Amino acid sequence: MEDSSDGTSTTKHKFKLFVSGMSVKSGHAIENLRSICDTYLKENYELEIVDISRDKEQAVIHQIVAIPTLLKINPEPKRIILGDLSDKDKVLRILNLS
Repeated sequence: MEDSSDGTSTTKHKFKLFVSGMSVKSGHAIENLRSICDTYLKENYELEIVDISRDKEQAVIHQIVAIPTLLKINPEPKRIILGDLSDKDKVLRILNLS
């Protein structure tokens, strides 16, 4: 991971969040992840939201079996989190952001 002169990380965090339509759980997952990213990563993240009701192929490619599912793609190590991401402490720990 690279660091800039002011001590902040320059590695862009990349996430892919799989949801299904606008279900309550999917909506909560989107809100919870955006809140975490805005608080802990400022503008240093990229979030792709994949609605499997419109793009089933992406679910097959990534072997998504439950919704919502978050994939942390970058930086390594890759991580997968299932659920609406409401347990902030757990999400931060798994994503190594705490």
